[in-house]
Amino acid sequence: MAEVAAYLAGRTVVIDATVGAGGHAEALLDAGVGTVVGLDRDPEALAEASRRLAGRDGFRPVMGRFSRLTDVAVELGLSEVGGVLYDLGVSSMQLDRPDRGFSYRAEGPLDMRMGGEEEGPTAAEVVNGYAEEDLARIVFEYGEERLARRIARAIVRARNRAPITTTGQLASVVASAVGRRPGGPHPARRTFQAIRIEVNREIEELAASLPQAAGLLEPGGRLAVISYHSIEDRTVKRFIASEPLLMPLEKKPVRPAEAERQANPRARSAKLRVAEAVGQVAA
Repeated sequence: MAEVAAYLAGRTVVIDATVGAGGHAEALLDAGVGTVVGLDRDPEALAEASRRLAGRDGFRPVMGRFSRLTDVAVELGLSEVGGVLYDLGVSSMQLDRPDRGFSYRAEGPLDMRMGGEEEGPTAAEVVNGYAEEDLARIVFEYGEERLARRIARAIVRARNRAPITTTGQLASVVASAVGRRPGGPHPARRTFQAIRIEVNREIEELAASLPQAAGLLEPGGRLAVISYHSIEDRTVKRFIASEPLLMPLEKKPVRPAEAERQANPRARSAKLRVAEAVGQVAA
């Protein structure tokens, strides 16, 4: 989202906690940020960002989860920073790689691990190993899917015949369970989102990271978070409202301009919330 650079321009140090391919990091450096710490749990994303920003003295790539934000800052000798940025959810680069197993639109192994093979259970292990009630719970909570119980029941029936090991198999099971409306979104969209969030512990990671980000901000420093669905946005909104050291800069989330929505369909659902550190609260 282009507006991010304007909110963080000119800062001495900004932590890009989800650096991805480096697009935001590059924009921040172009906007006068002195040092951008590019943090990502995905080794392929971090390698791409490093290639993109090779030769930029202000870029410092770091491998790791953003739930370790404080540890990363300590390791880099940073006691305060001017900004922390999150661009949540799955990246276009991950979705465009069928072998990563994120997309219901392309056949691939049912993986979905953002950190690659070094991380924990795969989507296939969740789909084939979770009890029916647990599958229904995560599809309902993380996918906000009203037909979660029907989908969970269909998954269990299918896996009892043979393990579900590919994205195509899972997408087909969900589509068969709930049907597909002509011209509507793919019926497996919400289920894939839910399983991805579960595999990567995305909400837990975010809830653990946000207080660390607030604690690292210098007075006047800014927290900027781009979210793509209501679960993430609610988590961010509630945190900012409950944190006495943060003041939201806008009453409502910032939405991308029409030109950006046209150029990047993924940006259509993006919401940017920005808050500023106000210093110590009087006792």
